[in-house]
Amino acid sequence: MASSDDQAGSTRPNIVFVLCDNVGWGDFGVYGGGTPTPRIDQLAGEGIRFNNYTVEAQCTPTRSALMTGRQSVRSGTFRIPFAGEGKAGLAPWEYTIAELLSDAGYATSLFGKWHCGDTEGRLPTDQGFDEWWGYRNSVDEAGWTSYATFEAIAKAKGIQAPQIWEGKKGGTQTAVRELNLEVRPLLDELIVEKTIDYITRQAAADRPFYTYVGLSHMHPPEAVHPDFDQTSPARLGQYADLIAEMDYRVGQILDCIDQAGLANNTVVVFSSDNAAGGTHSFQGGSNGPFRGAFVTPPWEGSMRVPAMVRWPGRVPAGVVTEEMLSAHDWYTTFAALAGASDKVPTDRPIDGIDASRFLLGESATSGRESILFFGPDGSLMSVKWHNMKVVLRYCEGIDQPIVTPSWPMVFDLASDPGEQYNIMDTKLDMGWMVGVALKFVADHQKSVAQYPNIKTGEEFEGYPLARP
Repeated sequence: MASSDDQAGSTRPNIVFVLCDNVGWGDFGVYGGGTPTPRIDQLAGEGIRFNNYTVEAQCTPTRSALMTGRQSVRSGTFRIPFAGEGKAGLAPWEYTIAELLSDAGYATSLFGKWHCGDTEGRLPTDQGFDEWWGYRNSVDEAGWTSYATFEAIAKAKGIQAPQIWEGKKGGTQTAVRELNLEVRPLLDELIVEKTIDYITRQAAADRPFYTYVGLSHMHPPEAVHPDFDQTSPARLGQYADLIAEMDYRVGQILDCIDQAGLANNTVVVFSSDNAAGGTHSFQGGSNGPFRGAFVTPPWEGSMRVPAMVRWPGRVPAGVVTEEMLSAHDWYTTFAALAGASDKVPTDRPIDGIDASRFLLGESATSGRESILFFGPDGSLMSVKWHNMKVVLRYCEGIDQPIVTPSWPMVFDLASDPGEQYNIMDTKLDMGWMVGVALKFVADHQKSVAQYPNIKTGEEFEGYPLARP
């Protein structure tokens, strides 16, 4: 096993990215949550905690952004295709962060949720991961076989019982057990067990590694692990028990890293893919002071989630920042930290910025000043520029239409995080702010004209080499 000192001398850090599912900005103690989360709070205190970190509209779009550093509308992954529209997930042409780091000499692995393609050629081990154990789509599939009609009707239509899979690069995918309500409460325990085994194995190897951990909580249908189900009088509800388990699982991963002597050369990132569900959730979840929830884009409560990063001795400890960062930025940032910026593709638009100098305390700013937020239909909904936000369209619920206001709405998030006061209506003296926002839109449209977006389900194979 390599010692901490040996690992600290390496120039290429290990990277452990832990992603939870549909957890709100205000769910953890360090963000004001009511359920104690001592291990997550400690992780935040040992590095940088982001207060202004944003993701995309749903599970697949955010995960696609993490994998490619690109807006999901560019990859055609802003939604799941309907029957006859083609295959779901990333086209094999996309160059994922796992492929980039693998080409840079990293060992790579994924444990848990994928949701970026469920067919051969679009699975994790086709997209740069040396090994994986988990489920192809989303954990809502765990509830499928609980319906009495599934066996009689669904299978007759060619819909198979969902499975948990494992595989290795260049090999076949093997179904290891059914993804159902029996395994649901145990799923994060199993995911973390696989993660710990992998990190322990890698500690003895003279090679940096990247592991991506897709936890299952808080995605319905939910079920609490027996060790956390009503085991504390301080927690009276299911959501609180699930948060307590999540805190424990994160602690297990951190303890493994520390015990393996890898802490000083391991970047740990912990975040969520989407916001809490709000009224469409299950008895819990907080998006902090922000308006909206998972199903109400583009309100801030739909796009802003918790995020923190630790790298002892390299990332300054105890930093709480309002600097902007987005899910797209990890791609270019990890490439830089791994000394592999030269492997970032130049034959396509990359929307992520390199925030490595900010993480290392070498820059006062992250480098990101704006973010475009696209909706579940793939069309632009809002533009955020620092703390100013221009809303072009909005939605108030999963069963509600997307509304286009007659005039763009403008909000000052520093003064009004709840987006209650449309200053375009109450002040009408900030038209220039809309002009600034539309400049970012124009830049995006120019890049789309040069590199047209991939259509959902398209078997895309690349852009022409010559571009005007």
